[in-house]
Amino acid sequence: MIHLPASVRVYLLTACDMRKSFDGLHSLVREHLELDALAGHLFVFSSRRGIGSFVLDRDGFAMWSKRLRR
Repeated sequence: MIHLPASVRVYLLTACDMRKSFDGLHSLVREHLELDALAGHLFVFSSRRGIGSFVLDRDGFAMWSKRLRR
C-alpha cells in the first residue's frame, strides 16, 4: 500500500503503450494531460497487458510496472 499526501493527485491514462521510457511517459503527461510531471503527482498508465505508474521521487523519476495475467 502506498500512502500519499493529500496534496498529491492521481491521474489515469488508459490504452497506453507500456514500452515507453521515462521520456516517453513524460511526454504523454505533457501533451495529453497538459500537466507538469515535475509537480509531484502520481500518473498511472494502463494497457491490456499491464499497468504502470510514474512519479517524481525525492531524487528523480520513479516508475513501477506490473504485467497482468489473463
